This record gives sequence, structure tokens and C-alpha cells, in this order.
Amino acid sequence: MTLLLLFLLLGSLLPSSSCNKANKHKPWIEAEYQGIVMENDNTVLLNPPLFALDKDAPLRYAGEICGFRLHGSGVPFEAVILDKATGEGLIRAKEPVDCEAQKEHTFTIQAYDCGEGPDGANTKKSHKATVHVRVNDVNEFAPVFVERLYRAAVTEGKLYDRILRVEAIDGDCSPQYSQICYYEILTPNTPFLIDNDGNIENTEKLQYSGEKLYKFTVTAYDCGKKRAVDDAEVEIQVKPTCKPSWQGWNKRIEYAPGAGSLALFPGIRLETCDEPLWNIQATIELQTNHVAKGCDRDNYSERALRKLCGAAPGEVDLLPMPGPNANWTAGLSVHYSQDSSLIYWFNGTQAVQVPLGGTAGLGSGPQDSLSDHFTLSLWMKHGVTPSKGKKEEETIVCNTVPNEDGFSHYSLTVHGCRIAFLYWPLLESARPVKFLWKLEQVCDDEWHHYALNLEFPTVTLYADGISFDPALIHDNGLIHPPRREPALMIGACWTEEKNKEKEKGGDNSTDATAGDPLPIHHYFHGYLAGFSVRSGRLESREVIECLYACREGLDYRDFESLGKGMKVHVNPSQSLLTLEGDDVETFNRALQHVAYMNTLRFATPGVRPLRLTTAVKCFSEESCVSIPDVEGYVVVLQPDAPQILLSGTAHFALPAVDFEGPEGVPLFPDLQITCSISHQVEAKKDESWQGTVTDTRMSDEIVHNLDGCEISLVGDDLDPERESLLLDVASLQQRGLELTNTSAYLTIAGVEGITVYEEILRLARYRLRRGAALYARKFRLSCSEMNGRYSSNEFVVEASVLHSVNRVTHPSYMLSSQQFLHRGHQPPPEMAGHSLASSHRNSMVPSAATLIIVVCVGFLVLMVVLGLVRIHSLHRRISGAGGPPGASSDPKDPDLFWDDSALTIIVNPMESYQGRQASMAGVAGSHQEDEDSSDSEAADSPSSDERRIIETPPHRY
Repeated sequence: MTLLLLFLLLGSLLPSSSCNKANKHKPWIEAEYQGIVMENDNTVLLNPPLFALDKDAPLRYAGEICGFRLHGSGVPFEAVILDKATGEGLIRAKEPVDCEAQKEHTFTIQAYDCGEGPDGANTKKSHKATVHVRVNDVNEFAPVFVERLYRAAVTEGKLYDRILRVEAIDGDCSPQYSQICYYEILTPNTPFLIDNDGNIENTEKLQYSGEKLYKFTVTAYDCGKKRAVDDAEVEIQVKPTCKPSWQGWNKRIEYAPGAGSLALFPGIRLETCDEPLWNIQATIELQTNHVAKGCDRDNYSERALRKLCGAAPGEVDLLPMPGPNANWTAGLSVHYSQDSSLIYWFNGTQAVQVPLGGTAGLGSGPQDSLSDHFTLSLWMKHGVTPSKGKKEEETIVCNTVPNEDGFSHYSLTVHGCRIAFLYWPLLESARPVKFLWKLEQVCDDEWHHYALNLEFPTVTLYADGISFDPALIHDNGLIHPPRREPALMIGACWTEEKNKEKEKGGDNSTDATAGDPLPIHHYFHGYLAGFSVRSGRLESREVIECLYACREGLDYRDFESLGKGMKVHVNPSQSLLTLEGDDVETFNRALQHVAYMNTLRFATPGVRPLRLTTAVKCFSEESCVSIPDVEGYVVVLQPDAPQILLSGTAHFALPAVDFEGPEGVPLFPDLQITCSISHQVEAKKDESWQGTVTDTRMSDEIVHNLDGCEISLVGDDLDPERESLLLDVASLQQRGLELTNTSAYLTIAGVEGITVYEEILRLARYRLRRGAALYARKFRLSCSEMNGRYSSNEFVVEASVLHSVNRVTHPSYMLSSQQFLHRGHQPPPEMAGHSLASSHRNSMVPSAATLIIVVCVGFLVLMVVLGLVRIHSLHRRISGAGGPPGASSDPKDPDLFWDDSALTIIVNPMESYQGRQASMAGVAGSHQEDEDSSDSEAADSPSSDERRIIETPPHRY
């Protein structure tokens, strides 16, 4: 027992160090901490404060807290121990934190004790506590505006709740400093107000007549009352009161011929003043009724155009120009159109009955085959007469035709806006059939062309080259058949029942005139022109379109990019185009592609009025807008005129025997005809050129047609007894050309190519009757095209006739023998183009008679001497006796002079010798003749006579 107590006593007295080695408890900390750290600072304020407890206290090491550990990825904080005994600690940032980079940080913390000794053995760790650290913001950033300049537009006279909104932002992270608390307008005395959200409104109604543009400055403040460093500028434009309308179009549109398709409204847009629309319809109308017959067509005459289009011949003109062979149109009122075509006016009380027979080409001619196969063609201008309204039927043509089985009958009438064709194949048995068309062209009081093809039972009507099928076909079996006699009337029709119209009170009828016992009714009121009929063969669609289709009109081709919901419609004459859609932007793009086109190379210049009308439908009918019409005009500019140039030999001289031949002489053997167009081009300036750059004209040769040429006389007309112009009529008829040959001119009419006219004119010849005393003629040639619209230059050709001089009456034949010996020399320049006719032009020297030639030369010398002596003797006797009739020595006698004053006469001495060989044989040695010859030689020398002929002015015939 004593030993046990001793042992316990000794144990209690052992050193304490041996007991500290027991670390029984783990440190303890709170489960969660909330911390705050100021931006740009490093100390974290924790709640609760950071303390670690250990139940091993107050033991040294085991009861002490040696430190804290932080757990987390990239934690920018650290924990430090302030007092080991109490376990107090501190969390701080490793470097100043940025709120804008990260507002909150979360990590875990753990405390650990000092273990069982200085070496830290057997340390114990507390549990992990969560730490939330929030970074408190500092107002370090000022507000910044999103835009430096704000623009807006307002309409005058209106108060807006909000015109525009300015916006500023702040770079701070906290709501306190990152929010913009209010805005302020810095510019004083502005009629605008800005709220805390940046919305700007006007405080009074603005007027366009006053300030048109307002400029002011705006700033912003955050909730920390920090002001924006850079203020914003605001511009508000005042616009006049918005008026819904089309904008961006030109009133005047210039069109150059040959330009193809030209957009009429390339920049147009519709201003709706913010009114929502759900349907837009626009109509563009091009007015061309003042150009020729309703629109621009080929400027050739009707006959020339038929030839160009390949129309078959054989048409009969029912309304020709009044004349001896066409007197039935003499009583009608006659007008002329711009293209010089004949127009007849029917006033509603007159008509013409075309006589039958060969004169009119009817009855016994083409009319025999009109029963079921023919073409009627006419121009008509017709409107609804106010007094008649649409109740009266008006007859254009009424015709009863004999055929193999009896008679057939047809009539063409208009009734308001309807045109009707009544056809009775056989009056004896068949029932009449009436074909009806309803066309706006019939009653619009404008010129239109109508062509009706009958190939029974098929009837086709063409209006301005566009085909129309009948809208209705009636079987009018109850109509009383007309009288079975051939008759053709234009402008009205006859009736079998004389009193029927009067009983009904109709005023569109008259009693029959002399020669026609039947009354006439259904008079036509309007204009007719170019009325023709062709039987046996119908005009094809292609020919009719070529003849009468308009060459100008509205055009739309951009169908690929038309857009969804858009519709385009163009009328047959291309004078009216309609667009319909539901979207404003799509509609604008479609309207910008509407174009004007004129396919004529030489378009008719002038103005074409243009109108754009618009109808819209709005979602709100009460506030729906109205779009005013747009009126403008297309100016077709003057086309570059073609220049027709005639060139060739302007002067020639031939012996009279050539002119007196059966074919005469050609007037234009080397004629050249060219057609070109000159247009303005800008010359490019070369860098080395120091002069002035000017505009020049360039000429482009074109292939074109001529429609007529004329050969006229310069001076007196032709004397039919002595001279004539000749041309091959057969070659002209083969080409469909017409020839007019008078004493004053010769004309060729008809459309043909330039090469054809060259060929024909080169065959034009001038012929003289044998013995005609004519010495020179001047002829003028000119050509034209496009129905005389363009003319060529006047090409003048002078023809000189070289006559053989009378051997008895011209003492100038007495030339020296030396002149005859030098005849092979070149003539003087003034003789160019002239030559003398010899009476033995075809004489030849036999090549085998060389010896005879030598003998003849010697004999020639002898005969020359004898001939000179004889000629002098004869001249002396003639002068003494006053001369025989017709051998005048008066220098004013025109038979002694050449046409050319510079002409020198040289006579073949052999001609004188051969003509007088018999008379010289018996008187060669007379002494009296030698004396007479000597006296005559002194008075009439060759030099004096030659000088007289040259100096006397010529006489022109």
C-alpha cells in the first residue's frame, strides 16, 4: 500500500512537459462568415469576426491556434493569425480588388492548432467554414453617352411625347454608382425637355417657317452625382407638314430616239406620312393621241408601208381622193392628217354610195369573191354623240354582193362602244349572223385602225394590230332581208321598210335620193380614212401588226424582281399601265422600272403628256390618306437627220449622134447614193496637244430606204417634139415603183433600197430628135425618204451636145496645113471634155495597103492645096450674093456657135476634101478664082473667125 502511494506521488511530481504531448481537441470556428472589402482596399471586414477556439487551452501548443488556411481556386485573399492564444485572425486581399472585375468572392477557411510541440507534430484542423466576401464599389467611372450625336426630325405644328431618347452608361459595378439618375439640357432657351430616362420632347409647337434646325447639348449624372466627361450633341430638324405624295420624280423626261427603254421614274417613292396601307394601285397613262393617228407609227405612206410589211396587193380603196374616176367622195368634208393622209368627215346626215363596175374596182371586179373570204381595213375616229347617246346604231359600210347562188350581204356598224359585223351568207336561204365586240377604242374619240378578216364562219377583228375574238354571236333570223340588188354604201345603210323608222320616231334616217327609191338610215358620225377592201386572200396577223401597231408606248420588263403580291397590267395599245401591290417599298421598286419605249429610228419629235394616278386603302378608313396625281411629260427629241448624198459625174459632153440614138445617153452612169447619220461626239484631248478641245461630229453610214426621186430640168421644160427623158417602165413595175414623166420632171415613187434606186437612176437616159439644134441641158436630181420627211442634196448634171459644123457656112474650117499635120498632139486644157463628131466614125485603114497609104498621103497634100483654093473661091461668091438661105454670116446667128465659149474648132481636112472632090476637079486652074480667093482671104481669115466664135457669149436653151 505504501508503494502505491509513493508511485502516485512521484507521478504528480513529474515535469509538465511530459503531459503537453497530449493534443486531444480540434480547433473550432464558425460555420459561415460574411465579409466586405472596399474596392481598391485589401482589408476584409468579417461578420462574425474571425476567432478559432481549442479546448486544449491553456495548454501550450495544443491549446494554441497557429494559423488559417484558405481553400478555393484563384482566391485573391489570405488569412493571417493575430493572436495564437486567443485564436484571433484576419482575412485580407493579396492586392486591391476590382469590383468591375468581380463583385463577390466565395471560398472556405480552416484553422489549425500548434500540435503537441514546437515541431508542430500531431496538429489538428478545424472544420471548413464558408466565407462570402462582397467587394464594395467606389464611384470611379463617369457616365458615357452611347452616341456623340443624336439626330431626329419632327413635323411642324405637333407636340410629341417623345422625339428621341439619349442614353448614357456608367462603368461602375454597383447600382448606386452605375445607374444614371438624371439628364440635363445644358443649352439654355431651347423648346425641349428631357426626363430622367433621357427622353426628349418639345415644350411648344415648332414651325417650319421659324427655326428649321435646333442644336443643343445634353449631359448625364450617375447616382453618385458624377457628371459625364463628354456631353452629347442633339440635332432636331423641323419638317413642313407631311403631305402624302409621290416624291423623287422629274416633271420633264427627255427621250433620245434610238435609246431603247427609258425608265420614267427611276427615283420615285411614296410618302405615306406613317399611315399604314394594305393596298396600293397606281395607273400610268401616256397620251399619244395628238401624234399622227393615235401614236407614233412608221412615217411611210400607206402604200409604201404595205410594201415594206409584205402585204399582198389587190386592195381596193373605197374612199379615194375625189377625181374623175372617183367622184362619189366629192361631197364629203376632206381633212388631212399630220402624215398627209386623206381623212373624210361624216356628220351624221350624209353617206356615199360607191358605184359598181370597173371604175371603183367593184361589182365585176374583186367584189365577186367577197362572199365569204375578204378583209376590210379602215381608220376610224368615233365618239359617243351626246344627242344620240348610246341608243342609235351607226353604219360604217353596208354592202350587198352577187355570188354564184344569189346574193350575200354584210354590214359593219357601231353602237355606243360596241362594233358589230352582220353577215348574211345567202339572202335566199341562209340566216344572218351578227358578231359583236365591245371595245373602249370604239367610243374614245381617238384614232384607231380596224381590220376585219372574214373566213366564214370565222371572223377576227384587229384593233391597232391587236386581235379580238367576238364577245357575242347572235343568230338574227328575224331580220328582214335587203333587196336583192348589188349596192355598196359607206356612212349609212338602206332599208326596205320605208316608214318603219319614221313610225318609231327615229331621226337617223332620210328619204331616198334620186336614183335610190329606198330610204337611208343609221348614219355614221365620225371620221374615216384609209378604207379599203381586199378579196380572195386574208391579211395575216404579222402583216396587220406591222402595218398598224404603235411603235411607242409604256414598257415593263423587270418581272423577275417584281416582288411578292405585285400585279402589272398593260393595255393592248401600251398607253395605260396599272400596278397593284400591298407593300410600299416593293411598290416603289416596281414603279421605278416602268419605262417609255419608241422603236422607230426616226421617232416623231414632240411632247407626250404623262399622268400617274394612285388609289390607296388604309387599315383605318377614318385617317386614310389621299395621294395627289403626278403630271409630267416625255419629250421625244429631234432625231439625228439622215444625210442622203448624191454624187457622180456633174458634166459630160458627147456627140449629137449619141444623143440621137434610139436609147439616148445615160444621165447618171456612175451615180452613188449614200445615207449616213451624223451625231455629236466629244473629242478626246491628247496630253501633248496644247490646243482647245471642241465637240466634233461623227458620221455613221446606215442602210436605209428611199421613197422617191425626181429628175427635173434646170431652165426651160422639155420640148416633146425634140427631146425626151427615157426610163425602163417594165423594171419599175417589176419592183412595184411608180413613174410620172412630164415635160418638167420625171419622178419615181415607192419604197425601195438605195441600191435599187441607184440601179434604176443609172438607166435614166436623155434623147434628142435627129437634127435638133440643142447644145446643152442641165438636169437636177433629188431623192427623199420617210414620206418626204428627209431630202437629199440637189445633184445637178450638165450635158453638152457636140454637133458637126456645117461645112459651107463655117469659114473657120480653113486652117493651115500645119494644124492638120499636128492633130495627134494633146488638145489645150480648155478643150477638155469636148470632141467633134465625124461623119465617118467607123472608117478604118486596111492593114495590107501600105503602098496605097503612101500614095494617098502624097495625093492628100495635093488635094489640100486645091481644096483651099476652091473654098476661098466659093466663100467669095457666097458673100457677094448675100448667101443662100440658112447660111448666114451674122455673128449673132445661134447656129454658128458652140455652147462652150472656150471651145476651139478643129476640122478634119479629109472631110472637106471628100465632100468637094467633084467640084474641085474642073476649076482648079482658073485665074479669076485665084484673084477672088486672094481678096476673100484678106477679109475672112481663120484667125479672125475663130476669135469671133470664142468671144461671143453662148445662148442657153
